[in-house]
Amino acid sequence: MARRTFVVDGVSFSVDAASPGLHIVATPIGNLGDITVRALKTLAGVDMVAAEDTRHTGRLLQHFGIEAHLVRYDEHGAAAQRPRLLADLAEGRSVALVSDAGTPLISDPGYRLVREAREAGAAVHAVPGPAAPMAAASVAGLPTDSLLFAGFLPARQTGRIERIRELMTVPATLVFFEAPHRLAEALADLAAVLGPREAAVARELTKRFETVERAPLPDLAARYAAEPAKGEIVILVTPPAATGPLDEAEVDALLAAAIEKLPVSAAAADVAKATGLNRRDLYKRALALKS
Repeated sequence: MARRTFVVDGVSFSVDAASPGLHIVATPIGNLGDITVRALKTLAGVDMVAAEDTRHTGRLLQHFGIEAHLVRYDEHGAAAQRPRLLADLAEGRSVALVSDAGTPLISDPGYRLVREAREAGAAVHAVPGPAAPMAAASVAGLPTDSLLFAGFLPARQTGRIERIRELMTVPATLVFFEAPHRLAEALADLAAVLGPREAAVARELTKRFETVERAPLPDLAARYAAEPAKGEIVILVTPPAATGPLDEAEVDALLAAAIEKLPVSAAAADVAKATGLNRRDLYKRALALKS
């Protein structure tokens, strides 16, 4: 049986066995110093650790001197792996679920395991800690009274534009994850649909080369088209204006994005529904843009 200890700065600490059940453990998104004492106690005290990538999590555990029984739980094998973990929980074992970085279930596999564990009567414990969406919101300087985390935008432009248009009237700061090789395209589509809203790109949060760039969406799109980004990325976009009508440029941007995928009449109707503007006026404007 593995020793139930962890090590911080060369000092070893002993812990008690974790209580039976499923423990949802947040891990650092970059800086290992962000791990919580409770997370270390839990990881050292459970019977097994279910990880999205056992090699990645193995390095984290090794850094803190934790000996653990690692099992894989990822998106591709979840259906086959879940019954085994549920059986372990049913037998009274303790299982920690971790993702590669941050809080599990935030754009990571796991919610079905949590749901089925609860339905089976197993205890489910939150061991909170780092989460990239909240870290980005805290440093971007954009409104935080209402946030909507929307995960990753679709990889293909058609689906991406459709998704952005679904979110365009949400009265909250929008938060997305994005892959670096799609960042410029995503920002360009956000600008096409949402107009010149203020936005931020937070990159490599808590790591050595952390950056946060804030500017109108078109400016950010041009910036990252000219200089591709690397690393882990969060995009944040301010809510639609709470008061006052849309200006002509904003209306034209919405129409231009709509007529890229819809006939003029349907595009006008769609923008009218989203903005409350007169459909006939929008139709005439869309015709002018189309020509």
